[in-house]
Amino acid sequence: MPALDERQIARWIRAVAADYGFSVGNINYIFCSDERELAVNREFLGHDYYTDVITFDYSTAATLNGDIFISLDTVRSNAEMVGEPYEKELRRIIIHGVLHLTGQGDKTPETKAEMTRKEERALAMY
Repeated sequence: MPALDERQIARWIRAVAADYGFSVGNINYIFCSDERELAVNREFLGHDYYTDVITFDYSTAATLNGDIFISLDTVRSNAEMVGEPYEKELRRIIIHGVLHLTGQGDKTPETKAEMTRKEERALAMY
């Protein structure tokens, strides 16, 4: 687990949420291994593959609430693959989960491209 400035991350998440018209309620981050992420993916979503982030959305009208599972193993390998520092890739995945809570999807090429643009915009706000 890398050292994170939790206060700065919390301020950043609140700022990104506000940018989309939301306040932040209770967002839980569960940092785990690939194997735990795969188990969650199988048990709750019926998917049999590894992933970097799984978001469970419990949001209400204008308040973001949810559980966000992040595989630190996959974040590390993704960072190496794209040549980014691990901490930056972790911030990208943290905000990726928040963007899912705001309603942003990433299942089609178009929504995935939009998600990437929103991630970049959010990272610039950090």
